Amino acid sequence: MDAPFDKLEALRAALRRLDRVAVAFSAGVDSTFLLKVAHDELGERAFAVTAASCLFPARETEAARAFCAREGVEQVVLTHEPFAVDGFADNPPDRCYRCKRALFARFADVAAEQGATLVEGSNLDDEGDYRPGLRAVAELGVQSPLRAAGMTKADVRALSRALGLATWDKPSFACLASRFAYGETITTERLAMVDAAERRLLDLGFSQLRVRVHGDLARVELLPEDMPRLLPHAAALNGALQSLGFRYVALDLGGYQSGSMNRALQA
Repeated sequence: MDAPFDKLEALRAALRRLDRVAVAFSAGVDSTFLLKVAHDELGERAFAVTAASCLFPARETEAARAFCAREGVEQVVLTHEPFAVDGFADNPPDRCYRCKRALFARFADVAAEQGATLVEGSNLDDEGDYRPGLRAVAELGVQSPLRAAGMTKADVRALSRALGLATWDKPSFACLASRFAYGETITTERLAMVDAAERRLLDLGFSQLRVRVHGDLARVELLPEDMPRLLPHAAALNGALQSLGFRYVALDLGGYQSGSMNRALQA
């Protein structure tokens, strides 16, 4: 038996010991895998808690609903208002911590009401970057079964594929607030601009991407191998993003990088 499947057995055993779990579910690669395994092991003793928010495109929320309906998983959907979180709109370096703590505190209340343990889907690779949200997870006592089982992102993708999950090769996604340079004011309107800009790129056939916001400049991140495909669409994309409200549109020659805004903190 190869290593990823050893880790899968460890994950299954850990979930059985928890007996009843509420899975923080966003329809991403990690949380989909965790919810699938939890539901396979625990049946109706595993359910999903999902946030509906301006921080997440409607397509992601609908994907979460569709997965739960298809798999027969009970789902609790909470409306999350990030602008009610103190300091969120000012986008300080600990924005993610403040927002995630407020959201996961509500998730934890739902779990407690149903006598369940709240679990979330971070993996070992998430420990290698600036992830203030993990501080909130630790403070609230939320369990991280994938990390406990020693699973990396590659493990999760390989096992998701083995389980027949369509998300096995889904591009990584983070909340839309992560697109803003620290200190940039976040508004509902600006979040919608980013969502619409990224939708334009998705419609062109790109998958792993980000549109980062620096004042009135949109910095587009694509995988390096995808950059040549953008050039025939450059003029049209420039006009489209300017029509959304950006004054300037630039392609980052360094390519897509998860958490690229954190370079400012490292400096």
